[in-house]
Amino acid sequence: MDDGLKPCFVMFARYNQWANERLFEAVAMLSEAEYRRDGGAFFKSLHGTLNHLLVADRIWLRRLTGSGDAPARLDTILFERLADLRAARRAEDQRLISWIEQLEPSAFEGSVRYSRASSSEIFEQKIAPALFHVFNHQTHHRGQAHALLTATAGTAPELDLVYFQRLSEKQSPE
Repeated sequence: MDDGLKPCFVMFARYNQWANERLFEAVAMLSEAEYRRDGGAFFKSLHGTLNHLLVADRIWLRRLTGSGDAPARLDTILFERLADLRAARRAEDQRLISWIEQLEPSAFEGSVRYSRASSSEIFEQKIAPALFHVFNHQTHHRGQAHALLTATAGTAPELDLVYFQRLSEKQSPE
């Protein structure tokens, strides 16, 4: 596979960290009741959705790295308190960045074998498409959280990838 994938995945991992931080910053402004209100999303509330995002990343990072916690259920509530969830999110985002940064470009051609919690069937997938899924999954559920936040607070932060890219370009040394 093209050596250009590693910079792409590093960018996605950093974007993921940036978007999660912006989302958590906005969610922290809500009342406890607003944070836990069932807004009709797949994981009901911001609380459920943000926990799910961490659960899924932990599952995938366990599959990809062979280490870390991997909850058995996608609706597991890992942390009841938003502050604890935010700290764990930060740590997991940094773990993902560090793991991708240490990979050789050829590693993206490797495969990962895993089974889902809901089935004993074994799947095998190349690392690169698995990572594309991880980042797409984050974007998908972050979009749900963004909609819940907008419905609750009337506003939500800009999370578009292109916005992150523009900010990154302004901050990079020349």
